Amino acid sequence: MNCTSCNNGFLKPSSIEGQFPAHTCTDCGGHWILIKDYVAWLARKPDYQFSENIEIELESTDTKKALICPASGSIMRKFRISATNQHRIDYSSTVAGIWLDRGEWELLKAEGLAGSLNAVATRQWQSKIRENSAEQTFSNLYKDKFGIDTYEKVKEFRAWLNEQPQKADLKAYLLAEDPYSAEI
Repeated sequence: MNCTSCNNGFLKPSSIEGQFPAHTCTDCGGHWILIKDYVAWLARKPDYQFSENIEIELESTDTKKALICPASGSIMRKFRISATNQHRIDYSSTVAGIWLDRGEWELLKAEGLAGSLNAVATRQWQSKIRENSAEQTFSNLYKDKFGIDTYEKVKEFRAWLNEQPQKADLKAYLLAEDPYSAEI
């Protein structure tokens, strides 16, 4: 198979850290991994621990262009790996394969996601990333608008308020222009 990323090298059978099968580009160093191979390896090594002190020697690249699946020829989708990292990996739903650019495996390990590679391409994972990203965006907007100290106090008060049995009445009291007036 020819490399889907650089189009210069070819994909040579290899393994990721000697653990599970992959194909590695002879030119750019990217990896083609079939999810079935990864999942089979996970089933055989459920207690495998990836190194926790990972230093990324290589700067991981993130191919911006759409990549073509080296096995099927279809366009692969890009999936974010987490809400805190804008980096995306390429996934072929046709053959359930993942393309990792050079350095992306190390990035996944550094992010604590090497043991979840098969989950990254799921609807649930991507939905959670979108939710977390939206939450972080709103949090940043509120911090900018209110200031960090005020925002933290308001969050504490909001949490307290939501625990109260009469929270609807408390909210009405707070929102009333004059809570002691009988006028509507």
